[in-house]
Formats: sequence, C-alpha cells, structure tokens
Amino acid sequence: MAGIGKSFSGVRALQGVDFTVAGGEVHALLGANGAGKSTLMKILSGAYETDEGEIRINGERLDIRSPSDAKRAGIHCVYQEVDTSLIAHLSVAENIMLDRLASPKGSAWLRWGNLHREAGEALARVGSRIPTRKRADELTLAEKQIVLLARLLVEEAKFVILDEPTAPLSLEEAERLFGIMNGLKKAGIGIVFISHRLPEVTRVSDRITVMRDGRVVLSEPAAGMQAGDIVRAMLGRSFEEEFPKTDAPIGDTLLEVKGLTAGHRVKGVDLTVREGEVVAVVGLVGAGKTELSRLLFGADPADQGEVALEGRKVASAAPADAVRSGIVLVPEERRKEGIFVGSSVLHNLSLPILKSLARFSFISGPGERRHAEDMIGRLGIKTPSPGQLTGFLSGGNQQKVAIGKWMSTDAKVFLFDEPTKGVDVGAKRDIFRIIGELARQGKGIVYLTCEFAEALGLADRILVMCDGRIVKQFARGEATQEDLLLYASAGREDLK
Repeated sequence: MAGIGKSFSGVRALQGVDFTVAGGEVHALLGANGAGKSTLMKILSGAYETDEGEIRINGERLDIRSPSDAKRAGIHCVYQEVDTSLIAHLSVAENIMLDRLASPKGSAWLRWGNLHREAGEALARVGSRIPTRKRADELTLAEKQIVLLARLLVEEAKFVILDEPTAPLSLEEAERLFGIMNGLKKAGIGIVFISHRLPEVTRVSDRITVMRDGRVVLSEPAAGMQAGDIVRAMLGRSFEEEFPKTDAPIGDTLLEVKGLTAGHRVKGVDLTVREGEVVAVVGLVGAGKTELSRLLFGADPADQGEVALEGRKVASAAPADAVRSGIVLVPEERRKEGIFVGSSVLHNLSLPILKSLARFSFISGPGERRHAEDMIGRLGIKTPSPGQLTGFLSGGNQQKVAIGKWMSTDAKVFLFDEPTKGVDVGAKRDIFRIIGELARQGKGIVYLTCEFAEALGLADRILVMCDGRIVKQFARGEATQEDLLLYASAGREDLK
C-alpha cells in the first residue's frame, strides 16, 4: 500500500500511508483509537475505497472497490467478532466451504462426502479435529476462529488480516492460535496482526508498524523492539505518564460479600470494598470472575451467601434490584450486554435515568441531549454527534458509553468485568481516568481482569481467583505479575 489517503467529511483520516506485507510474514499494525489502522485495513479489505494512493501485489496494481474484489485478490479478514462471519445453523464443513456453496458454478452438483473430506483436510492443516458435521452454534469461540482460518486455506488466501484474534481466547487457546499462525506463515501467507497485547505482538511478529493521527510513525523489525518504545510511539509519551495511579481517600466499608456460591464456578467467595477503593479480582480465563460479577449484579441466582451494601443486605433477584440497591455492572460482552448497538449514543447514555429526564411521563428532548453532550465531553467519547448509532463507534468508545450510562445514577459500587478487552492503550488511559474519578467520588470499584499489569497499576488491593475461589490477597505494592500468575494458575492459600 503506497501513499494511501482517506478523508471523511473533510477530515483527514489517513495521510500518505505506506504499508508493506511480505508472504510468510507476520506484520503487526498498532495504534490508539483514531490512529487510522482500522481505516487502512478497511481500504485493504475493500470496505472503503481509497481517495489517494495505490495497492499492489507482486508489482501489479489492484483496483479494490469491494470486499469481493479483495477476496479475488487473495486478501481476507478475520474479525474479532467471529460470529459475524459464520452461519450458526450450518455445519462446520458448510461454513468452511461457504464460498463454494454460494457460488453459482459450485452449487449445481454437490458431493457432500467430498465437501466434508475437503473441510476435514483444511482443519487438519491448522491442527484441528473439529467434527465437520457439528453445527457452528455448538462451537466455542476458539473453535469458531479455527473454522474461519480453515476457510482461508480452502479459499487460497494470500494475505490475512487478523483483527484482535486473541481478545476472546484463554492463554492456552492463544498458544494454539500462534501455532496456527506459524503454519500459515510456512504456507507463504502474509499476516497483518492487529492486537493490543504488546507482549504477544513482540513475540509473534516479524515486523511492527505503529500509526498515530493517520500517519505511520514507526515501522521496524520486531526483533529487539521494547514494549515501552511501542507505547511511546502509539501515544507520544511513556506508559507511566499515561497511566498514573489516581490517589483517592479510602473510607468506610461499602460492599461486603460472605460465602457467595453458585455451582462449580463460584465457591464461597468473601470480599469487601471500601469507599474510594479499587479492588482488583484477577485470574485466568475460566477462574469464575465473570460469574462472580453476574452474581453480584443479580444476573444469575446464588446458591448461598450474602451481599450487603452499607451494612444492609442486598436481595438481588434481578439486575434491576442490584441497580436500585446501588450496584451496577459494566459487563465483559459490551456489545451483547452493555449497550444497545442499534440505538444512539444519546439514548444509551440516558437509559438508566429516564425518570429523572421525564415530566408527566414525557421525556425532555433538550434535557436528554444536554445530558448526553455533557457525558460525551466528560468521558472523551469520540462520536460525530449524540445521535450516532453506538454500534458504529470504536470498541473503546463503546466501552465509554457502557460506563457512562451509569455515571449519573446513584450507584455506589461499580463492577468492571474485563473493561479493557479489545481496547487500545489510548482508550485504556481514558477508562483508568474515569475509574479514578469514580474513586475520588467515594465509589467502590471491583475491577475483574486477566490483565495482571493493569491490576498492579490500578488497584489498592488485589484478590487472586482460581477455580472459583479467592486464593490470595495482596496489598498495593506487595505483588509482581509472577506472584499473581503463580496463585492464579494453581496456588491456593488462605487469605492473609
């Protein structure tokens, strides 16, 4: 890609961008929200047309005006939301061979035995034995991703864009994905790797390009490149400057949980949170963090245990009960559970406080708009207008909306479940700033995450969760990432 330029409504999104990928290479593309990496990849994959510049493969200029043009050139994209690329009620084999089934030439005479055999061979090439007759909606997220990668082999892809492929995966699943990526490299396929997890970027990439403000600011071989150098290029400043710990006075106990239990996923959890305190609950995928957040929010019923807020027992039979009591949740699956993607930013932000915006059962339009504009400014939500559909915002800005809708309520305890999942470091800065603001207001924060570095930087106290139990507690400054991983992966010890 040479000299790529793109503008939207007169605003320059890309300015003279050069980007090169070789066959058999993993080229990481990084950048904060608004840096231009998504726009660049949408041009490469045919979702947008470029205003300036050109795209060439092996010296031959391409005219890419649609996703089908990109596919014909061998350019494919695997998005983070893998469900959008699969048809749930079709089998694994049908999803892998989807292009052939959809082709007028290929669907006249189908030999189903051959179709399943070819799909099985493609799966074997990526090291998987998923049954080809299994329905797509029966697969795990990791298995769905494998099906999409097998489809790439069938379609003879030359270049693949992997957009945040490890965001929904456990550590073990991510390791398997890296093995598959290595196989794609050996097959001569060029990979554009987009990820916000810098350790894995430096580990698996051959080359790293960083964009900022619509331009390339760094493009170097990955060997020897340090995470601090990448962050400084992405933000124009160091990680430490960008994520300072906000000091907040810690007051009386707000939330007290005793013996909270639900099946095999949450087993006798005790925890307390005080006014102005950030308590991180860390653990690996499957430790029970999300299940704990749902119990505290009343989304799932508890088998036993008690939850008290300011000394009063909370009976959360449903999320509405928790909200009335003063407990709110920013869930991990923001698009499914945290926001209405088909509604505007304005309506998402006002939803929990409609009563306060209404007079005689009618919503005040000007009042609702003033509230949305104030919240957009406070949280730094990047949107063309309050009327923009929330589903069209970037992941980081969607997350700010999911948080912002609770900011004007009477909530006393905020539960954050993996709030930086799939979010770049620029948006992380804003989310950490918002959490610091809430802590200064005397709110209690429960921050559930598998990102140990974030917990170490943000939390006043860290609880380590393993196999449904809290197995260790650390005060601020007591633990390292290695300590947290030790207890999260196997260790069990009484709280001290």
